[in-house]
Amino acid sequence: MGKAYVVGVGMTKFEKPETRDWQYWDMVREAGTAALSDAGVPYARVEQAAVGYCFQASTAGQRAVYELGLTGIPVYNINNNCATGSTALMTARQFVEGGVADCVLAVGFEKMTRGALGGGSGAGDFSTSPVARHYGIMAAAHGFEMSPPTAQIFGNAAREHMERYGTTEVQLAAVGAKNHRHSSNNPYAQFQDVYTVDEILAAKTVHRPLTKLQCSPTSDGAAAALVVSERFVDTHGLRGRAVEIAGQAMATDTEESFASGSCIDAVGRPMSRSAARRAYEGSGLGIEDVDVVELHDCFSVNELLTYEALGMCEEGASGKLVESGATTYGGRWVVNPSGGLISKGHPLGATGLAQTAELVWQLRGEAGARQVPGARVGLAHNIGLGGAAVVTLLRRDAGGTP
Repeated sequence: MGKAYVVGVGMTKFEKPETRDWQYWDMVREAGTAALSDAGVPYARVEQAAVGYCFQASTAGQRAVYELGLTGIPVYNINNNCATGSTALMTARQFVEGGVADCVLAVGFEKMTRGALGGGSGAGDFSTSPVARHYGIMAAAHGFEMSPPTAQIFGNAAREHMERYGTTEVQLAAVGAKNHRHSSNNPYAQFQDVYTVDEILAAKTVHRPLTKLQCSPTSDGAAAALVVSERFVDTHGLRGRAVEIAGQAMATDTEESFASGSCIDAVGRPMSRSAARRAYEGSGLGIEDVDVVELHDCFSVNELLTYEALGMCEEGASGKLVESGATTYGGRWVVNPSGGLISKGHPLGATGLAQTAELVWQLRGEAGARQVPGARVGLAHNIGLGGAAVVTLLRRDAGGTP
């Protein structure tokens, strides 16, 4: 298998739905053009396109990339719930590593509506939903309340974590405070306000113990990455821009996800752990080599669950880890320097590729006020309920400049 590199990234500012008068193809034109410009590669060089989204019709990927050019290339439409963006990146990587193409554009977008995401076919009726089994686990253990379904299942995972390990509401709120603080330096973030832990605790409760400032918002936006082969890097003199995809793995739900009857497992900790393990094995890297992390903090509790799945701490110790300052500037890792989903925003199809963009900027030393000093290895974690978890390890190419 050959190597795959990201040589260009771009994204739009993530916006509250209906803030801007734009369509999804406008978003893709903006993000895709930025990625191509970043690499210095014209769209005519792109041989394949992998386009991710959740809420548009079939072949919306073609409608979107036609704004970049009408070159007749294959376009693959990808929908994998909240893991859609990273699935598009993985598709591009596989094409390149497998020798199918030397230059592939991965792009993800979403144009959403205001309000909380639904979780199935109707309020409390998940019999025909792809996540019926997941919500069945929740209903059996906790019942079903009149709160947004996704917040409810993650909120119940938080309750279990608190009961099982002694995690506190303050520790959960510390995740939100950290990520909102980080986003204050990110011009692409939907929110750039800073909040104290007390202010986060005092915000409106969405599903106890989660308050509004611990939940990712609905968002509009797009992000893109240009993935190329080593031959393409060398032929086009792109070593100075190249960031290697050193390892990547996807996992889906297994028996472990449901056997315990726990929401902690139903929302994805087992598949995140599996994807991380395989990505580490494939790259020869471990969490000890990682400097900067962009992970899927759809709700504050999921950041804590992901610390444990990635091996950043022992099971049950994630509350103490965030409270210690180990996951912010000056700590062992900087987690979600972009602000994460909680503050940067969460347009589903774009999220995984926005994580990639942030890490590429970090590893090139181009993140401005958000820069993690000396960052050489980055990890992205993107998860979708239903389910899929993708873990990607990015490494600054040894031939590039710091």
